[in-house]
Amino acid sequence: MIRSELVQKLADENPHLYQRDVERIVSAIFEEIIGALADGNRVELRGFGAFSVKKRDARVGRNPRTGESVNVEEKHVPFFKAGKLLRDRLNGLEDS
Repeated sequence: MIRSELVQKLADENPHLYQRDVERIVSAIFEEIIGALADGNRVELRGFGAFSVKKRDARVGRNPRTGESVNVEEKHVPFFKAGKLLRDRLNGLEDS
């Protein structure tokens, strides 16, 4: 599902809201998550999962085309860990 599909689905399920308002809500949620991660915080959505930032150390990599060694700088990457409820639903284990 892409962002526009998410907005459309939410707008369809909430006919009392204008689509432009749903777009603002979705954008605000994503901006808050991005902002929290940029500040080094963890974002947990109960039943869904947790977003965090992991640090990857600097290392010596290899250019796959030439085989030449290249230095890869330290970087921070987003990481998502699925929550138990999400994992259970994906594996067909519904809550009883």
